[in-house]
Amino acid sequence: MTTATSGTVAPSAFAVFRRPTFRFLWSGQFVSTIGDALTIAAAGIFIFQRTNSALAVGLIAGAQLGPALVVGLFAGVVVDRFDRKTIMLVADLIRAVVVLLIPILVTVNLVFLFILVAISAGVMQFFAPALDATLPEIAPDEELGAANSLMAISSFGSTAVGFAAGGLIATLGDVELAFVIDAATFALSALCTYLATIPKVPLTEDTSWRAVGSNLQDGLRVLLQTPILRSMLPVAIIYAVAAVGVWNALLLPFSIRALHATTFEYGLQEGLTSVGFVIGSLVLAQVVMRLREGQWMVLGYVAMGLMGIAYGLATNVWLAIAAVGLSGFANAFTSTAGRLIRQRNTPREYRGRVMSVFSVITSVFGILGMLLAGLADVIDIRLIIVVASVATVGIGIVAAFLPGLGQPATEWRKAVHLLRAAPPTGSLGSLRPVTLSDFETLVGLVPTLRGLDRRGREDLLIHGEIGEAPAGVCIVAQGEASDAAYFVLGGRAVAGTPAAGGEYRSLSAMGPGDFFGEIAALNGTARTANVVAEEPVTLLQVPAATLRRLMDAPGMSDLVVGKMNERLARTSLSALPKIGGLDQIDLRALRTPVGPEAEAASAPAAPAPPEA
Repeated sequence: MTTATSGTVAPSAFAVFRRPTFRFLWSGQFVSTIGDALTIAAAGIFIFQRTNSALAVGLIAGAQLGPALVVGLFAGVVVDRFDRKTIMLVADLIRAVVVLLIPILVTVNLVFLFILVAISAGVMQFFAPALDATLPEIAPDEELGAANSLMAISSFGSTAVGFAAGGLIATLGDVELAFVIDAATFALSALCTYLATIPKVPLTEDTSWRAVGSNLQDGLRVLLQTPILRSMLPVAIIYAVAAVGVWNALLLPFSIRALHATTFEYGLQEGLTSVGFVIGSLVLAQVVMRLREGQWMVLGYVAMGLMGIAYGLATNVWLAIAAVGLSGFANAFTSTAGRLIRQRNTPREYRGRVMSVFSVITSVFGILGMLLAGLADVIDIRLIIVVASVATVGIGIVAAFLPGLGQPATEWRKAVHLLRAAPPTGSLGSLRPVTLSDFETLVGLVPTLRGLDRRGREDLLIHGEIGEAPAGVCIVAQGEASDAAYFVLGGRAVAGTPAAGGEYRSLSAMGPGDFFGEIAALNGTARTANVVAEEPVTLLQVPAATLRRLMDAPGMSDLVVGKMNERLARTSLSALPKIGGLDQIDLRALRTPVGPEAEAASAPAAPAPPEA
């Protein structure tokens, strides 16, 4: 095994703030996300004050979600082809002008509110992937996980601030003022982006609009062919209608009509949903391995539904606010557990496509739920809230009996037994050089590596090594110092982080095409988990320098960093899980051609044999 210099200390989670460019971008995202939340809150309040219609509120919510879905699927292709800093600047300036026009044009016709809100939501879809693609260029690998986490925390916090501020402004004065302040936040974000020194990077054209449709079809096919993912589909659809749609659209009308709350108290409810989600994520990070992911998801749905019922029956606004905050807390369980189930049960090369299919389904049925919320104009709004909440409890109960979700998993107990019984030190045994056949196997399992240049292929053939491990052998152990990462070419392995009392947390299973050890290799830190062969396993050992060269292949950096952040999110409080929606790494996978189209685009030369 290749060993690194001992005594390497992991960087502080806040070390990245020493970089001026990151400070500017973090500050810009903070204020622009406040602006996004202000727009959502102010638009809903404005239309409800003018129409007193729940349907109108549902339509304004749909005007935000619909364009975000359609544009979000394709915006990344544009981002891949143009300068990211320019895109962020233009996006902020356009949004500033658009929201500033709202209080002017709505005096002509209310239809302009829907149009301008839709434009703002669509433009935002260009900003997000541009920012996501910029982070790896301004933060080194060892700080990238913390940078992403701090951006997520910024997003959560500013969303809460934006909703509360929108409600407060509407309570104290004219809601149109919120749009003016909103425009100022986008202008300030543009200034922060302008001041940031973002290096010019080679732009890629390995993505295409045509690939989006075919990749969505592939993702849907894999989803329907995988039992546990198929079990999640009806659950996700009902949740999208009841919670994403009906609940979100009726929060404002219910607050004003049934609770007689002020717009500020409504804004607090929206903001506390995000606060509850963050707290729930932090709590879940500590206790997640006490139950299987499916069981956490079941508990989350049931708890959300019960809090929704309590909300629908509440007559005191502060009890209702508490119920909303607890609902956000429980939502962290469903969101995080659902994402982990999809990640761990989808073949690696299809993960981005399957994740995007789930996001599209949730968004489409969420819009349907927002339209159904209009029934509150003719039916008692409390009844609709309670029925939607009962449906959420119902899907939690049903999920408990669906294959692979609520059922206790024997493979989990087997993994724990393997980890406990394995020797405490890691050992891969004797190693041999990488052959051309090994390289072809790797490329077949990780198609992203088709784009690796000639020098990168030679580096892998010269410096990589192949090892075999029999079942039950510990391959790497927590606490070891090493600069090597591993790709699984055959067989299966399990990973887990030792905890008190002989328990293990952050369990995961790995098969052909998966990889591990990237955290220690890229960060120069000790191993974060034990990895044990579940069955005879063939591994490609890659030194850190070679791994960095592999990451030069188009899309490989996204793949490695995405997996690293996923693992950090399961093992450390410094990395919060992503909330639902169109994740940028998943979207990049969705717009990247695969199969014959990709081979024609890249057409790599045959690997050169290693030098004697």
